[in-house]
Amino acid sequence: MTRFDGRNPDQLRAVTFERGFQRAAEGSCLVTFGNTRVLCSASFTASVPRWKKGSGEGWVTSEYSMLPRATNTRNDRESVRGKIGGRTHEISRLIGRSLRAIIDVKALGENTIVVDCDVLDADGGTRTAAITGAYVALADAVAWGKAQGAIAKDAEALSGSVSAVSVGIIDGVPMLDLPYEEDVRAETDMNVVMTAGGHFIEVQGTAERAAFTKAELDSLLELATSGNAELARLQAAALGL
Repeated sequence: MTRFDGRNPDQLRAVTFERGFQRAAEGSCLVTFGNTRVLCSASFTASVPRWKKGSGEGWVTSEYSMLPRATNTRNDRESVRGKIGGRTHEISRLIGRSLRAIIDVKALGENTIVVDCDVLDADGGTRTAAITGAYVALADAVAWGKAQGAIAKDAEALSGSVSAVSVGIIDGVPMLDLPYEEDVRAETDMNVVMTAGGHFIEVQGTAERAAFTKAELDSLLELATSGNAELARLQAAALGL
């Protein structure tokens, strides 16, 4: 089955990473999944939240937002509304959990890295693109910390890489990396976060229109595993590893 954009069911959209997109950030990356574009910026601070002081451990967290014209119609800024939406909170926490799964907070030392993920253009998979780009920005921020002497040069702060991809069932066919046009029609929609070693960090799956079977779940996880393996390869290439 060929999809509306010409891809095969098991094919990622075109994925690119533009490192150093922001001049001032200790690590930054503009990540593109097809027409979805997310700017990920990692800020390094030589301190930790009060509840971590004296622990000898660092902290990594994230904030996610979507620009007003990332979609076809303008959305008000949440700062203007005076309230951060539940979806924004949920995605911010998801990105933070995903990054903390692959960082050794003791090796990081009492330093904090905050990764801001701002969606410039949304065409499905914004949270998965954000996680995938956030890792690249985080890796550059860790390298910056080592170069500045804030992190020990021999410290293995990162245990590996992390990426995420969406999968879903469209017209009965499992598909990888859904753009908006497919996402809104999906019978089942799932986001899968994994390490480069093939371990699962988080699986978010929902039966949008019809319940799915164990066989369908296995097919979706197999697609996600192969998609994340390719994303890990692309991340490593972007970082020159």
